[in-house]
Amino acid sequence: MSQYQEDIKAIAGLKDKEGSAWSAINPESAARMRIQNRFKTGLDIARYTAKIMRDDMNNYDADSSKYTQSLGCWHGFIGQQKMISIKKHFNSTDRRYLYLSGWMVAALRSEFGPLPDQSMHEKTVVSALIKELYTFLRQADARELGGLFRQLDSAEGAAKQAIQDKIDNHITHVVPIIADIDAGFGNAEATYLLAKQMIEAGACCIQIENQVSDEKQCGHQDGKVTVPHEDFLAKIRAVRYAFLELGVDDGIIVARTDSLGAGLTKQIAVTNAPGDLGDQYNSFLDVEELSADEMKNGDVIIKRDGKLVRPKRLPSNLFQFRAGTGEERCVLDSITSLQNGADLLWIETEKPHIAQIGGMVREIRKVIPNAKLVYNNSPSFNWTLNFRQQIFDLMKAEGKDVSSYDRAGLMSVEYDETELAIAADEKIRTFQADSAREAGIFHHLITLPTYHTAALSTDNLAKDYFGDQGMLGYVAGVQRKEIRQGIACVKHQNMAGSDLGDDHKDYFSGDAALKASGKDNTMNQF
Repeated sequence: MSQYQEDIKAIAGLKDKEGSAWSAINPESAARMRIQNRFKTGLDIARYTAKIMRDDMNNYDADSSKYTQSLGCWHGFIGQQKMISIKKHFNSTDRRYLYLSGWMVAALRSEFGPLPDQSMHEKTVVSALIKELYTFLRQADARELGGLFRQLDSAEGAAKQAIQDKIDNHITHVVPIIADIDAGFGNAEATYLLAKQMIEAGACCIQIENQVSDEKQCGHQDGKVTVPHEDFLAKIRAVRYAFLELGVDDGIIVARTDSLGAGLTKQIAVTNAPGDLGDQYNSFLDVEELSADEMKNGDVIIKRDGKLVRPKRLPSNLFQFRAGTGEERCVLDSITSLQNGADLLWIETEKPHIAQIGGMVREIRKVIPNAKLVYNNSPSFNWTLNFRQQIFDLMKAEGKDVSSYDRAGLMSVEYDETELAIAADEKIRTFQADSAREAGIFHHLITLPTYHTAALSTDNLAKDYFGDQGMLGYVAGVQRKEIRQGIACVKHQNMAGSDLGDDHKDYFSGDAALKASGKDNTMNQF
């Protein structure tokens, strides 16, 4: 017996028990509402999606072609439409997640207006967006099941059973969200409190970075400042305790290191013995050896290998690391995080280069054999120019004639149909599969693609509609494409819940219900 049939039977039993007071309650209607609301709380979602993600991680360990993907979404509707489209095109949501980008929260969701990615926005907006995303995904389930129930009511024979099978085996739109908690928004206690809110909203996976919280910068901007490992590990533990307190025992923590592009630290780490974690962190500092006589007022001095050294301190009161140590620091950060409770790594790079990423992962895997990454396929990279330059360099190294190409100007449209550009595009196309195989990348995401798609589509519509195309700019550029591509929200009243509301009116009021879906509903044109 399906869950749907079991619910009908159970509610019918309740109805009989309550007698005439419940005479107008239809057990089948109530069962439909129950199955349309599969997830009752955010914690139900977090536990469900954590298992999905853990299973996916295990499957990737066995077969690197089974990597996972997501797109960053800044609004519940965007996340909903993404998952509806995935189901439409692939009839599955397997290995497809959502990403919640702190950058987009700052730029699009703050009451202060657009802000840079520097942890200045209201931190509660992060958990509010998780809740919003899951509200829209749950509504997508309810809407789709409502359509199936209406088909069930009008179908007969084998067709009716086929629809019932779709209901019983319904694929939910609810998928894991990887949620960005930035650098934790304060001390470890602040990180714990916010992590709890995020988990209660439905997050099964939290990503945290090793920057100084009050100095946080976007991973693709200058001026990043890291913290000693012990400070970062305290925040990883804070997130783990939040998961455990709320009963999401298999919650996932992504430890992000910005050390590749961060040449500064605010603190000199505490060290108690040569070679301990603090000493390793301090070993990367840019220092100069000096004698006691050369010490100046206010100098900070470190004793290292029996010698006195002075870390180079900037006017900002920050200390700088030696140039060229970024990759080595990333490797140490990653190993340390995995050894202290993190599940996945995020190494923020300045370009999408498989050899660079893979080189670091191979070093990490010497200590942690199953180490794997979440990787930012960032819109901050000029993908076209980067990959065309990579192919240019490869062709040159192979002795091929590259004299017809200007390496610095390879972005130009004049190169679009050349052998070099075609080879570069193929490398971009296969980048995710190649790097999943060669560089240990389990999850590929684009942090803020829907920010860019919203801007691009709005620009195209504005150019045509306010120009000489007038209404044709909307009809040809938007609506006609929606209809022909089968975009669900072309029936925007249905998407907004009109048909769901009509179903409920039927349940609540029967023949007296005043419904919106009659013959004069203009949505019937579609």
